Amino acid sequence: MGKIIAIANQKGGVGKTTTSVNLAASLGVLEKNVLLIDVDPQANASSGLGIDVDAVEVGSYQVLEHTKTAKDAIVSSNAPNVDIIPAHIDLVAIEIELVDKDEREYMLKKAVAEIKDDYDFIILDCAPSLGLLTLNALTAADSVIIPIQCEYFALEGLGKLLNTVKSVQKIHNEALDIEGMLLTMFDSRLRLSNQVVEEVQKHFSDMVFDTIIQRNVRLGEAPSYGESIINYDVSSKGAVNYLNLAKEIIKKNL
Repeated sequence: MGKIIAIANQKGGVGKTTTSVNLAASLGVLEKNVLLIDVDPQANASSGLGIDVDAVEVGSYQVLEHTKTAKDAIVSSNAPNVDIIPAHIDLVAIEIELVDKDEREYMLKKAVAEIKDDYDFIILDCAPSLGLLTLNALTAADSVIIPIQCEYFALEGLGKLLNTVKSVQKIHNEALDIEGMLLTMFDSRLRLSNQVVEEVQKHFSDMVFDTIIQRNVRLGEAPSYGESIINYDVSSKGAVNYLNLAKEIIKKNL
């Protein structure tokens, strides 16, 4: 039975897609069967695993619309043991199209039900908003990882996101759990980075992953080659960090 993990934060630029792609690739390298579902109209997770986004004919848009099944939309990625349901810019329209549909928050949950047992982990890369797409992801997920960048405005908006998680638990998905908060873009030379880590660990102690994702040039370069950090430079700091995160998640879910 696969575990579905949403990677969510309504703030842009906190490392959601970087985490989705590289966590999926790291779990794959550790011999887990993984499906990454790109639920972000920017489709960066798709291009980050070598998918030609312009050529996508069946993707998360059709799956959410229920015009195609999840099985129809699955393609292989260039990362070992990782399949993907890619996104396309069309996904932008889905919020408007689903607005008057019954049970619109459950479209993704229903679609993935048939494939949940085929994978060890299903990772959902969410859009940087708290709209209907993210709501669908949180309703379908067993748990959520919240990336928090080690910068000045890190904690801003976190309360809003936690309230959204609470209301999803109350109304749509009482089993939704917080897998953990993930500190990203950490630079040990900066006092601010260290302060943010202390602050987050003080407030949320057990909810914070031990693994911290450090700022890493190779991590930033990998997507432009359409590769995960594991394929691009397995010896880099970024690859080591994401492999550690994958091990932490596997251990937690034994």
